[in-house]
Amino acid sequence: MDLKEGEKLVRFARTSIEDHLDGKNRTFIIEMARPELGEFQEERGVFVTISTFPEKELRGCIGYPEPVYPLNEALALSAMAAATEDPRFPPMIAEELEQVVFEVTVLTKPEKIDYKTPEELPSLIEVGRDGLIAERGYHRGLLLPQVPMEWGWDEEEFLSQTCWKAGLQKDEWRKGKVSFYRFRGEIFSEKSPGGAVEKITPELSHP
Repeated sequence: MDLKEGEKLVRFARTSIEDHLDGKNRTFIIEMARPELGEFQEERGVFVTISTFPEKELRGCIGYPEPVYPLNEALALSAMAAATEDPRFPPMIAEELEQVVFEVTVLTKPEKIDYKTPEELPSLIEVGRDGLIAERGYHRGLLLPQVPMEWGWDEEEFLSQTCWKAGLQKDEWRKGKVSFYRFRGEIFSEKSPGGAVEKITPELSHP
């Protein structure tokens, strides 16, 4: 996906939230996405991340790890949810739009990691390239590829933190009873609220 395409996705994420906070309902936003993002009809996973500016503190992040909706619809749903339904934060208000930046991460289909012993798991993932999903029973958690770079984690800590995100003990992966899936993401982000959009990699976004 090139920068022009990514910019279109980020612009729509912001516009859809402006409309949503102005009183437009979910159906209107989804219906608007279909023609405006008509070229993005392939089913893809996607996450929308909203961060304060310039502090870069998380304000909301929700998405679909699996390709269950066309990308245009998934983006609209994710943007609305990130702004108003993330349980970690109160719903955004319109006045905040000038104080936040939007980031869109388009995902590849998650691939199950086959491993024989937990000791080999760290060698099967790569910080800066992979996102992770941990799954055991009803427990499931996901971390995007950029997260371990933001926190300076190595592969072992990345595994531990993904378990924690899934509601498991951090060392659960060492017991060999957790299923892991890896995926990659193409990341597009505003440089400033409503400003220029750049395509970034986890390695370059947090040196």
